[in-house]
Amino acid sequence: MRDAVDGFAAHLAQVRNRSAHTVRAYVADVVSLLDHAVRMGCTAPADLDLGVLRSWLAKQRTTGAASSSSARRAAAARTFSGWAHRSGLTATDVAAPLATPKTRRELPVVLRADQVATLVEAPGRDRSAAPGHDGGSPQHRSPGDGPGGPGHSGAGGPSAQVDPADEAVLVRDRALLELLYATGARISEVCGLDTTDVDRERRVIRVLGKGNRERTVPYGLPAQRAVDRWLAAGRPELAGPDSGRALFLGARGGRLHPTMARRIVAGYARAAGLPPTSPHGLRHSAATHLLDGGADLRAVQELLGHSSLASTQIYTHVSVERLRAAYRQAHPRA
Repeated sequence: MRDAVDGFAAHLAQVRNRSAHTVRAYVADVVSLLDHAVRMGCTAPADLDLGVLRSWLAKQRTTGAASSSSARRAAAARTFSGWAHRSGLTATDVAAPLATPKTRRELPVVLRADQVATLVEAPGRDRSAAPGHDGGSPQHRSPGDGPGGPGHSGAGGPSAQVDPADEAVLVRDRALLELLYATGARISEVCGLDTTDVDRERRVIRVLGKGNRERTVPYGLPAQRAVDRWLAAGRPELAGPDSGRALFLGARGGRLHPTMARRIVAGYARAAGLPPTSPHGLRHSAATHLLDGGADLRAVQELLGHSSLASTQIYTHVSVERLRAAYRQAHPRA
């Protein structure tokens, strides 16, 4: 069983070119499946049958797994079964008849344009509302920790001199928020950007998305000004031996990690009194605002890096919901 798991992981990473996140998720699902199969008396992948697979999925549902998780596990089982059959480990593709559990797709939370403006302009507007640090020394502050760091006066008194690293972090946060909303890129894509991926003359970034698919995404003037300021005055202040060519840096000088970037976005949203917001929420908002403004669905698909138009169509549902809400509010016979 162990050899089968290792071979499947290598297949996903090297042949299917799946992301590290997808490989981890699928391998974890297959390990769970095979562990369940062993408890049912299986000793090798060849012993798997449709009953074992259905028993495993049923057990997952009894533990309260979401329908989306069940659907992913079914997909992992089918992928593993197909690979095992092609590799000669099983006589047939036992998961071929396996049905995919139906999922109810939730509409994403979308900020209004004015709420997005409040969020992206939050860094530096009120330093006492920028709580937190991003994993560096305590003086390098960003949302998450509460007021009172260097350069903060506490109870509204005159501010002391701002530490240059504090100022650099605020400049970085503004550039990060602006670029996330301007491009609709995933947080992993933005944190993975190098300085050489930013074409400041053409005002585009080169993004490496899922499946190592590269795309070029434009951004607007507010993002250009924020990124230019970060590159000129903020990044040099934080840069160190471990910075390399990373566009966005943490307080210690290494590449900004997506987990910390999520905390930054959530922290500023919380400080600004906005609904709970994540980088993916900014991606949802960018896509919805583009469609509301008349952008073509195919163009939004290309901008977001969706391999299927079906993934992009959820944003048309959001726009229709907004239209329906406006109709109910404004039409005298709604």
